[in-house]
Amino acid sequence: MLNTRRGRLLKENLTAYLFLAPAGILILLFGLFPVAFAFFVSLHRWRRFPDNYIGLANYEKALGNLGYILFFWLALLAFAAALRVSRGLLQTLRRSETTNQSMPLLAGVVSGYAALLALDWFFKLIPVIMLIPRQVRGQNVSLALFMEKFGESFTSPGVYEAGNLMLLGFLAAAAALALALWRFRSDSSAEVIVRSGIATTLMLAAVFLLRLTIDQTNLAIAAARDSGEALPIWSQLVFVSAGVGLIASAYVIFQRGIRAQSNQRFALLVLSGLSLAVGGYLLMAEAPAALSAADDDLLQGFWVTVMYAGGTVPVQLTIGLLLAYLLFQPIRFRSFFRMVYFIPYITPFVATSIVFRVIFDAGKTAPANRMLAIVGIEPQRWILERSSIGSLLGLPDFLAGPALALIVIMIYSTWTYIGYDAVIFLAGLGNISGELYEAARIDGANGWRIFRHITLPLLSPTIFFLSLVAIIGTFQAFTQIWILRTGAVGSKVNTASVFIFDELQNSNRYGYASSMAFVLFALILLMTLFQNRIMGRRVFYG
Repeated sequence: MLNTRRGRLLKENLTAYLFLAPAGILILLFGLFPVAFAFFVSLHRWRRFPDNYIGLANYEKALGNLGYILFFWLALLAFAAALRVSRGLLQTLRRSETTNQSMPLLAGVVSGYAALLALDWFFKLIPVIMLIPRQVRGQNVSLALFMEKFGESFTSPGVYEAGNLMLLGFLAAAAALALALWRFRSDSSAEVIVRSGIATTLMLAAVFLLRLTIDQTNLAIAAARDSGEALPIWSQLVFVSAGVGLIASAYVIFQRGIRAQSNQRFALLVLSGLSLAVGGYLLMAEAPAALSAADDDLLQGFWVTVMYAGGTVPVQLTIGLLLAYLLFQPIRFRSFFRMVYFIPYITPFVATSIVFRVIFDAGKTAPANRMLAIVGIEPQRWILERSSIGSLLGLPDFLAGPALALIVIMIYSTWTYIGYDAVIFLAGLGNISGELYEAARIDGANGWRIFRHITLPLLSPTIFFLSLVAIIGTFQAFTQIWILRTGAVGSKVNTASVFIFDELQNSNRYGYASSMAFVLFALILLMTLFQNRIMGRRVFYG
């Protein structure tokens, strides 16, 4: 059978997918599964063992009414993604009008539904398995007892029925795929199957999220009404969503105004965008009310994270670029300096963090305080100081800024990563043709003009990559902050990651910590997409 042309194609495709399988398994196990499992845990009252299903209660506790609004937006994003994939599917179907694609289309839909059935069975099985230690407590624990309980987990109520549905779904998907790839195969069959499967999965996920959000919102409103309180979730949803939509529309109109050819069109578009931005800002006034019941410690953690990212990313990229530009020049001991600047990045965080704790100790004999004493400045408490840098300098409250302890952590992070940034920038500088510099010098360009008009534009892909990685890294930062933090500064240096881990370790509130971790993941993902959308347009690839 494999000696025919179609058989050889099938063999080649199977071989290719087998080579891709390890990468797919790794992405599934260490990329997608942790996110899906964290979302599942966040919907339950989960401490050390699984407990009752509570819906979006953890998100409401963390973000107030904004949690319901965010899940409504998440459902809309899933719908939008499904429609976008469906649009590509329709284009593929139009290109292959000469062949019948009904069976590949059906195979993709059935496969997507079967994948969700498998996910449903898995997440019904996992809590039952995790309850085995509680079931065998007080008994003579042995491998045989565990295997007995493990086998019973597959036949427990709910799991058994979900498993049967999953098997039926897999059989139907296998039959449909076999027919689509063997009897009705065409050049675009695989693409139709993949696109229809993804579209089905996204559409069903969107329906689930929307139904979950509406049900939980109605339950929260009913509970508030029973207690004699008003809970204006729907009005806040409408106003905040409309405000975000108006601000996004204003940005699009501003971009069109910048590209306008005539002054009249430019003025009209700018005024229209300004009006929409003002309207969106007024509608967004409902956002603080939606956050009124949010966890203050979590909001403080997100604010500290934003200050930490804003205080480290621009500084480390700027210093890294300057160092790379200097090290790129024909100077003596250039290789030695490259190695020296890269050492902080490859040194373990634990070791360098302890060194920084010694340098920035609160004692008068600490190296940092000795340096201040030389210039006549009073010793500082550094990592023990919870007061903001602005208040220490006598600035107004709105210019207070981060705590001095957080400034120390920013200095440490900048010192750690400038060597890595410099090495990447050096690689980018090495890819710039020397002929461009020679032509610029012949035309009379000085060093600054060469750097401004040649080096920076051609380094924009490198800058884009490093800024993207740096922002993601700062929002995920944990190790150095956990080591350098002290009890004296409290929550002044607790980023979102530290706060989530603290909830998990000290309070054992797995469900609540998972909900915050899922929110942090969504925030990082949205920032990454936004950065790709905004900065990606300004990248010059030569």
